[in-house]
Amino acid sequence: MQFLLAFVVAGPLVGAVAALLPAPPGLKGKSPEQAVLRHGVTVTGAILAAAIVLAVGFDHDAPSRFQATTDISWIQALNVRIHLGIDGISLPLLLMTALLFFLCALYSYFKLPAGPSAKAFVALLLVLESGTLATFAVLDLLLFFLAFEMVLIPMYFLIARWGGAQRQAAAWKFILYTLLGSVVMLLGLLLIGLNSGTFDMVALASDNGRELSHTTQVLAVLAIGIGLAVKTPMWPLHSWLPDAHTAAPTVGSVLLAGVLLKMGTYGFVRILLPATPDGMATFAPYLGAFAAVGIVYGSLACLALARKGNKGDLKRLIAYSSVGHMGFVLLGIASMTPTGVNGALFANVAHGLITGLLFFLVGALKDRYNTADLDTLAGATGAALYGRAPRFGALLAFAAIASLGLPGLAGFWGEMLALFGAFDPAEGLSRPAFLTYMSVGAFGTLLTAAYLLIVVRRVCMGDPKAAREGAAAPVVLADIQRYEYAAWSPLVALTLLAGLWPAVLLGLTDPAVQKLLAGGNS
Repeated sequence: MQFLLAFVVAGPLVGAVAALLPAPPGLKGKSPEQAVLRHGVTVTGAILAAAIVLAVGFDHDAPSRFQATTDISWIQALNVRIHLGIDGISLPLLLMTALLFFLCALYSYFKLPAGPSAKAFVALLLVLESGTLATFAVLDLLLFFLAFEMVLIPMYFLIARWGGAQRQAAAWKFILYTLLGSVVMLLGLLLIGLNSGTFDMVALASDNGRELSHTTQVLAVLAIGIGLAVKTPMWPLHSWLPDAHTAAPTVGSVLLAGVLLKMGTYGFVRILLPATPDGMATFAPYLGAFAAVGIVYGSLACLALARKGNKGDLKRLIAYSSVGHMGFVLLGIASMTPTGVNGALFANVAHGLITGLLFFLVGALKDRYNTADLDTLAGATGAALYGRAPRFGALLAFAAIASLGLPGLAGFWGEMLALFGAFDPAEGLSRPAFLTYMSVGAFGTLLTAAYLLIVVRRVCMGDPKAAREGAAAPVVLADIQRYEYAAWSPLVALTLLAGLWPAVLLGLTDPAVQKLLAGGNS
């Protein structure tokens, strides 16, 4: 188990180095480009297989205990250790990350985005995978920071070199926002480590902030929270996200929404809730307020983009929807209750599956039409998917309905539990304030349903008036291809599984959350 977790974290780095080397003579295939793309599928597939074996070997009777641990001294002067381990909180995120990277590598094998080099693309993808997996597996504050920062450079180049229009500006905005947030976050992590005498996250969770003064906790939550909020992203620190999603290649958007945003919310749960409970209690009402505003703001922005004549970009619309969905995650965390935090973790996984699927679909639609402009897709020569590509249209409608939180699908449980957590927040938090946030969040679910149904109607059905006035010649549109079935079917299946059997996730997260909020005591 120790070896498997170390392999899951370090294996992609070894694969990235190998991707830059010449392919062996017997493995070149039809071309060197095909060989390196096959290499990417093989490495991410091996990492996914190792993660699945890790999950099978995980002791499901003790999900609150860290398992597959490695604890080696690294920097003795600062008492920094190479400490790895997984529990019921990190295991689902580790599995989802490994799955999404494998599906992106598989999709790229058949549909490589236009860019300078397949070797560089695969190498960057694998470095990005190593950084994200390490973020969910490390148990040392400084290692967490290094893993957190490790993803910035590969994502910057994936946007800047393989993205679409305005990719350079979007990439610079992404890295400047996240780097500035990270500088502040590092100060907060050092404040906790130096004042408590340890950077070990397990020890800090067990201590539950008893070694830190109230002022230290408040300053640490403010500093670390800003860095995590930028990555989440929380309103009003979200403005880098729509540009990055709009410019990124399809797999870049999938990974940005499905994995990178989860790193921010995971930091709130893994570090701030257990290590600085008093500081979190001080800022929880403000975090809840920002979350509630973000829910409504994201939905209103999507409604504006979905309106006819506004030339709304479909990728940009889904990016703004992520601001709203991650607002529910932050609201659940702000409640500081087991119900709310479990809801936040469930919504994290659900958002990764559903929004990852949505970005796959919109990317494929853009490849077919060379545009993601909603007015164009709904016009006389637009998609009209139900008539021209019925399976594609049905899958887009399924993903949209899952995203709006239909009961029986994964999107429902996380948002509902987050609202329940806000209904009865932790002791010491203002219940009237959180009831207000819950009401605003509930209203946001109605707005979410509104804009997603508008998108489905316009893209899948088209504009009847424009169709009557436009050209009569039908537009030929390819339906779902075999490689697309292979890349998208696992996300559909898991969305159904998590929606119909939520205990699959909650059985893992709940004992770990209970222990985390109890100060390390089961």
